[in-house]
Amino acid sequence: MRQVELCNLPQPLTAELVMDAFVNRFPQLDPMRDSIMFAVNAEYVSADHPVKPCDEVALIPPVSGGADDGGADEFFKITQDALDPTALHNLVLSSQAGAVSLFVGVVRDNNLGRDVNYLEYDAYPAMATRIMRQIAAEIRARWDVLDIAMHHRIGRLEIGEASVAVAVASAHRVEGIEACHYGIDRLKAIVPIWKKEVWADGEAWIEGSLTPAAEIDAASD
Repeated sequence: MRQVELCNLPQPLTAELVMDAFVNRFPQLDPMRDSIMFAVNAEYVSADHPVKPCDEVALIPPVSGGADDGGADEFFKITQDALDPTALHNLVLSSQAGAVSLFVGVVRDNNLGRDVNYLEYDAYPAMATRIMRQIAAEIRARWDVLDIAMHHRIGRLEIGEASVAVAVASAHRVEGIEACHYGIDRLKAIVPIWKKEVWADGEAWIEGSLTPAAEIDAASD
């Protein structure tokens, strides 16, 4: 993790001025400038957001739908441990549920015509779990569901291993299936998790599908 002392920068500060300071200190960031998003105190913000010297500012590359943190709980978790879909199912299950909709994403051995050896995931855990809870609140506002859980694994994952799991308990299957579909799509779009593909002859971090502006709009819906 690279750091810049905010107290040494011109005042008043904005997120964009912090970015300028990082680029001046670490020129290798300059080609990424247009795709990097800003977070202040673990919340997405726009470039003109004011920044105080005591704030924590994160520069976040595009996400791609990837040590637990102190803000995590059993329902919303970033973990290095293997995921257990059955445990996630049981976590949301209740006597009121007529359906549990479960999505499990697994590592496949190919992408865009290349043979994939394995994947590596990284994340900003404190912010990731906070955004997962935001997505759960969005789901509750749109569908009549009982409970929601989201787990994502980080670190090295082999072919066939589960990388992400989303479970939604509901009284009826239609609401649960739609909510689960929405949940995984939003997780992949706005949760700060990144994926690196490793092949026999190289590797690359795979970017998310939304533009930075679209991600900021989505996070504020």
